[in-house]
Amino acid sequence: MNKSETLSPKLTKTNRLASIDILRGLVMLLMLLDHVRERFYYQHRITDPITIEDTDTELFFTRILAHFCAPIFVFLTGVSAWLYANPNNKAPRSAAEFLLKRGFFLVLLEVTLVNFSWFGNYNALYLQVIWAIGISMIALALLSALPRFWIAALGLTIVFGHNALTAIEFSPNEWGYSLWTILHDRGPLYSSDTFSVFASYPVLPWIGVILLGFALGPIFSAKVESKKRKQVLFGFSAAALSLLVLLRGFNIYGETLPWQVGTNGIETIMSFLNFTKYPPSLHFILLTVGIALALLALFDTWQNKLSDYLKTYGSAPMFFYLLHLYLLLIGYKLVMWTIGPNVDGLFGFAALWQVWLLTAILAVVLYLPTRAFSRYKHSSNKAWIKYF
Repeated sequence: MNKSETLSPKLTKTNRLASIDILRGLVMLLMLLDHVRERFYYQHRITDPITIEDTDTELFFTRILAHFCAPIFVFLTGVSAWLYANPNNKAPRSAAEFLLKRGFFLVLLEVTLVNFSWFGNYNALYLQVIWAIGISMIALALLSALPRFWIAALGLTIVFGHNALTAIEFSPNEWGYSLWTILHDRGPLYSSDTFSVFASYPVLPWIGVILLGFALGPIFSAKVESKKRKQVLFGFSAAALSLLVLLRGFNIYGETLPWQVGTNGIETIMSFLNFTKYPPSLHFILLTVGIALALLALFDTWQNKLSDYLKTYGSAPMFFYLLHLYLLLIGYKLVMWTIGPNVDGLFGFAALWQVWLLTAILAVVLYLPTRAFSRYKHSSNKAWIKYF
């Protein structure tokens, strides 16, 4: 194969799309790890931000790895929306209808199948990451017709400015409470003796992240050479991480909890990385999206068995998401039925390495059904299958 063949549009297109699926697949496995922890290690509760003095180092960094999931999902959703609106060798098209349909579908999915998978009942409704992605897609649908400059400006304004809104609070009896709880401050929306609703993922910062993903979409066009794309991605990554070091280093702005020097180096690092997730602080987004941009650059021309493995998971994300949640639900119910609770009315592993081991086993077990569904999805002409 000569040099001109390696730069052919067909190969460039493949690598471009593959890098997105590879990164999405990687964070799917990190998400699996976090959900195994939540199901079988829940006796060790984790606060937001994390209470360092009450959290083992291994558990702290295991949780930090999971921080990358939501922002990368949302950011890549924005990128994918731009790619949908600008197909290769075809005229641009509006992404609004697609985003609206998919956004409402995700909201419906959150309040039905996803919520049931966590508790095995409908006594409570937690509006979590799928809800946040769905609402973000609906917001992007309404804004996608704006010039890309204004989409980027609005995204940056939200991401950089929402921490300045932290002082705004509403009590449950005030008229703005429900809207502000959904947008910025997580909390209960409704509660009765038989049913409650809790907004776990405030959506305003995520709307900013999806807008930035959409604004950066053109860099993934097949018209952009891999070398140029890598330069841009590494450049934005370096800018985000450098800004994080500056803002966090001097505790200037962007995080509600300032870092402190600990009794040793590890404690100091833990304090520095202890960011707020609900809602995601500016520092949280700079770290996670900044590293995501560097990974997208690294994965741009990465092709081997491991990349193919990750790409499989990234090519059928919703199928994998639902499958692993219900597998964990059924598995936990079986353990409770056969072994029973062993700590505070729950069943929990005795050590964190068991969480990692079970995650590794499930990462192998879930591969074949995910691959089979991915192949069916990409060969099927059925419209509904594309939502998974």
